[in-house]
Amino acid sequence: MYRYDDFDRQLLAERTAQFRDQVARRISGELTEDQFKPLRLMNGVYLQLHAYMLRVAVPYGTMNGEQMRKLGYIARTYDKGYGHFTTRQNIQYNWPKLNEIPDALADLATVEMHAIQTSGNCIRNTTTDQYAGAAADEIEDPRPYCELIRQWSTFHPEFTYLPRKFKIAVTGSPNDRAAVRVHDIGLRMHKNDAGETGFEVIVGGGLGRTPFVGKTVRDFIGKNDLFSYLEAILRVYNRFGRRDNKYKARIKILVHEVGVDEIRRLVEEEWSKIRDGSLRVSDDEIAQYIAQFAPPAFEELQANDPEFERRKQAHPDFAAWVRSNVIAHKQPGYAIANISLKPIGGIPGDATADQMELVGDLADQYSFGDVRVTHEQNLVLPHVKKADLFALWAELNSALLATANLGFVTDIIACPGLDYCALATARSIPLSQRISERFGDLERQYDIGELKIKISGCINACGHHHVGHIGILGLDKRGKEFYQITLGGDASQDASIGKIAGAGFSEAEVVDAIEALITRYIDIRTVGERFIDTYRRVGMDPFKEVLYGDR
Repeated sequence: MYRYDDFDRQLLAERTAQFRDQVARRISGELTEDQFKPLRLMNGVYLQLHAYMLRVAVPYGTMNGEQMRKLGYIARTYDKGYGHFTTRQNIQYNWPKLNEIPDALADLATVEMHAIQTSGNCIRNTTTDQYAGAAADEIEDPRPYCELIRQWSTFHPEFTYLPRKFKIAVTGSPNDRAAVRVHDIGLRMHKNDAGETGFEVIVGGGLGRTPFVGKTVRDFIGKNDLFSYLEAILRVYNRFGRRDNKYKARIKILVHEVGVDEIRRLVEEEWSKIRDGSLRVSDDEIAQYIAQFAPPAFEELQANDPEFERRKQAHPDFAAWVRSNVIAHKQPGYAIANISLKPIGGIPGDATADQMELVGDLADQYSFGDVRVTHEQNLVLPHVKKADLFALWAELNSALLATANLGFVTDIIACPGLDYCALATARSIPLSQRISERFGDLERQYDIGELKIKISGCINACGHHHVGHIGILGLDKRGKEFYQITLGGDASQDASIGKIAGAGFSEAEVVDAIEALITRYIDIRTVGERFIDTYRRVGMDPFKEVLYGDR
């Protein structure tokens, strides 16, 4: 992974000292809350319903064991003993005291972590595939380019106050695990006809009040030209993005209003002026960053480990975990181990201080010190020997981190909702817990198959409900919580926005409504057909019938 140099360390120390002074002036009354707001937002500090919230960046979802242990320390020292991993591959602390946040940031700086640009109208944390550098289907590790994007975008003087927040995602695999088509800019790595590796550039995706799947503005941009092309896109957006209405300020609205052909023309025109300037990255520079992400010292192993196979036969619970949570690795004898933060009846994405510290230790012991955060609110140890999987599972199991439900109905994405968020109109967490408990039996989950449920507590869609196979949006209806259901969303390479099924359901009705949808799916699916495939084959009508037939 990338290691800070002296410049990085000095920048972070100065930024932390600067924010400490700003906090002191706020506490003394020298700054009003309105004056303090833009300052705290640029340092990842929100004011929520009950307390301030601190959002810490995990750049492109990659950490080492020491950093994960530090996150646990922050949770224990400055919060209530836990943190919440988000769909931006970040972590949020919901209960820090404002006067202690500078101390927390100083502690984070000791392990090269920070909260810079995790909020505000700037370029946010760049996200990528949680299996980067390990996945068997990967074209190339995208993280060196994510790091270059991070360096290019941090404190960029021209893009510090954009019309609205801006999010970039990158995938190095044809199987998109980074949801690139629903980001402001999505980059999909692929090879052109000459065999060169570069990126498809997708612009104008996004969820929230007005969801869109992004559109391709360039089929292929070479690695050397990527950053000047990104600069051209941001310049066009900064110039033409709407500042008169925050609900229409995202680049997705600009693309929708003027059309992708005009956006392409404007970007290409701007790019022609800067493409051969200082933002052109040489092959040598790219090689330096690729070297920062060199593979660990893998051992030469057989693809199959006999003891691993025996353990699966002897321990059904272990076999179930392997079936759902272990993914193929590009290196023979190794595997990718997913750690579910979705225990049955638990809060999606939450981890205690003890659990974070344990995962940090396990990363050092079993995964070359490498741990990842997923945009689906889980954790990953990307480089585990197959021979070590049983011992890893046993330790995870003792810490309630071995739920074997990755990709199944209880692997729910949910935002904090009305329990924490000042913008929310309904609770997400209790609903996710009730759905999880209703479908908690693992054999039933495996029979249902892959099914992605995503819940948002307001129209801002932090729970990505628009791209859930079943999406749930919490709304306020005359002072009561109601839940609108969408069907057919997908965040993969075949991205689609879900369609609203009809009228919403009360808090008491919504879990039964999900049960009815799943029962109908099981009745009409073909052999091996996922929920999303069945929906695309038969459409909305069979599902609306069970939801509203007798209403």
